Amino acid sequence: QVQLVESGGGSVQAGGSLRLPCAASGSIDAWDSMGWFRQFPGKEREGIAARDSLGSTSYADSVKGRFTISRDNAKNTLYLQMNNLKPEDTAMYYCARHLAFRRGSFLMVSDYTYWGQGTQVTVSS
Repeated sequence: QVQLVESGGGSVQAGGSLRLPCAASGSIDAWDSMGWFRQFPGKEREGIAARDSLGSTSYADSVKGRFTISRDNAKNTLYLQMNNLKPEDTAMYYCARHLAFRRGSFLMVSDYTYWGQGTQVTVSS
């Protein structure tokens, strides 16, 4: 089974950038799809970025143009590059993976089977 561990969270001023890595404890197939989610206190977990098995990406409107999802197969790591951060980006961020080939936009919690424990991102004004 694949264990996912997010890191790279912390505090940053508005307009700054953070890069979140998500390392897998075990290897996964190259065709596995992946995603990033975030959760605000008292709210449902929401998908913000996804990458399907052929590399096509999807983004929530709230982060489009600012966040980029990518993967490094050699390091078995998923990344979320976050630029031009805003205070409203403050949340817990989670990475997710689905161990199967699929194409399309996958930004729903039910689309994924493996989850990390989350990392906190705080953006100050």
